[in-house]
Amino acid sequence: MATEFRLPELGENVESGDVLKVLVSVGDIIAPNQSVLELETDKATIEVPSPLAGTVKAVHVKEGEKLKVGGLILTIEEGAAALAETKAPRAEEMSAKAKEPVVAVEEKAAAAAPPKIEKKVEKAPEVRPEPTRALPPAAGIEITPRAPTPAAAPTPREAAPASPSVRRLARELDVDINDVAGSGPGGRISEEDVKAYVRATLSRPEGPGPTMAAPVVRLPDFTRWGEVERKPMRAVRRKTAEHLSYAWSTIPHVTHSDKADITELEQLRKRHESKAEAAGTKLTVTAIAVKVVAAALKMFPQFASSIDMAREELIYKKYCHIGVAVDTDRGLLVPVLRDADKKNLWEISTELAQLAEKARSRKIALEEMEGGVFTISNLGGIGGTHFSPIVNSPEVAILGIARARMEPVFLHGMFQPRLMLPLSLSYDHRVIDGADAARFLRWVAEALEQPSRLLPEG
Repeated sequence: MATEFRLPELGENVESGDVLKVLVSVGDIIAPNQSVLELETDKATIEVPSPLAGTVKAVHVKEGEKLKVGGLILTIEEGAAALAETKAPRAEEMSAKAKEPVVAVEEKAAAAAPPKIEKKVEKAPEVRPEPTRALPPAAGIEITPRAPTPAAAPTPREAAPASPSVRRLARELDVDINDVAGSGPGGRISEEDVKAYVRATLSRPEGPGPTMAAPVVRLPDFTRWGEVERKPMRAVRRKTAEHLSYAWSTIPHVTHSDKADITELEQLRKRHESKAEAAGTKLTVTAIAVKVVAAALKMFPQFASSIDMAREELIYKKYCHIGVAVDTDRGLLVPVLRDADKKNLWEISTELAQLAEKARSRKIALEEMEGGVFTISNLGGIGGTHFSPIVNSPEVAILGIARARMEPVFLHGMFQPRLMLPLSLSYDHRVIDGADAARFLRWVAEALEQPSRLLPEG
C-alpha cells in the first residue's frame, strides 16, 4: 500500500522551512524514525524522521525548496510485500549483516497501523481558498470551500442570533457576524462579543490582520539601470522580517537612552579574567548585563510581562528567562538563558558561550529559543553610540548595548576620563510609562557602576 508522508508539525508557530538536504532516494528502504530530510526553519536546523517503514517510491521535494507543514515529502510503499520486491534485485549486493535490519523493517511495517499524520494532512489542502471577509477568523475556526450544491452548503449565514444594532456594529467593523461566538443565552451575540472578536483577531501572534498589514509596494525593474542578482530569503531572514514587521506595527515603541560609568567594572572584569579562564569561560559585558537585568526584573516586574489585548490583561511571569541576541551567518537568533536570576556570573558566562556556539553551528534546538521574558542585544563588539532595538514580541522591553568609550566626566570638581557605556531601552508604551522606563534603566546603570555587588561568589 502506497502512503504519502507529509511534513508534520515542527513546533509552536513553526509553519515552514527550507529543504537543506534530502537524505533518501527512490528505491531506498527506510525504517521507522529514520531521518529522511534536513530542514532549516526560522529557529533551527532539524532532521525530519519518517514514522513509516517501507520502500521510497517517490521523492517530492528537492534541495532549496520551501516546504510548509503538511507539504508532501515522500510516497512510501508499506508492507512486507513491498519490501520483498525491493529486496530481490538487491540481494546479490547485500551482505548477510546488511540483511538483518531489513527483516526487522518488514516485521514492523507489517504490524504498523496507519499513521495518524496521514489523516491529519488530508483535512488541510495545500492551497486554501482566500476568505472574502476583511478580517481573518478567530482561532479555532477553520474555513473550508463551500460545496457546489445548496444541499451540502453550511447553515444560512443570516441565522446568527444577534439584534439589528449588533449586526450594524459588526458591519461597521467589517466583521462577519457568523464568525463571532455569542456569550448570551442560546449563543446570542452582544456588542461586547463583537468587540472582543476584533481585539482577539488583531492581537493574534501569527501576524497582523489584513487591515493592519503594510501594503505591498510594487518594485521598479532594477535591471533598467544595471545588472542585478536575486536570492531567495532564508528561513531565518523571512521569519525575522515577519516577526519584526508585526512587532513594529502593533507595539507603540519608545526608546529611552542612558549611560553607565563602567570604569571600575572594567577594572574588576580584567582582574577576574584569569579566574574566568581557569573556569573555562570568559567574563563578558553581556554576561554581566544578564546578571544585572535579572535583578532589575525583580524590582520592576512589569518589564517581564506580556499584554493580552483580547482579554485586556497583563501577564506577569514568575520565571526569569533572558534572551540574548546572537549574530549568525543565517541572521539574528535569540537563544534563551533559563533562570538567570538563580545563577552566578561564572554560570551565566559559561552557558551564554555554549548557547551562542550552538546558534552559530546550527545545533541549537527550538525549545532553547523559546520562553524569554526580556531580551538583550549587545552591539558593542561592532561599534556605535546608541541604537533603537525593536521589542521582541510578546515581550514588552529590550535592552540595547553599544560600544563603551572614554569620555571626560565632571567628578569631584574636575573633569576625569571615564569609560562610559551607552544603554538603550526600547519598551511597549501600552504597558510601561516613560518614568518607569527611566527608573529601570537608571537602576541598571547604577548596578553596573557598583561592580563589587556583581562578584561571582557574591
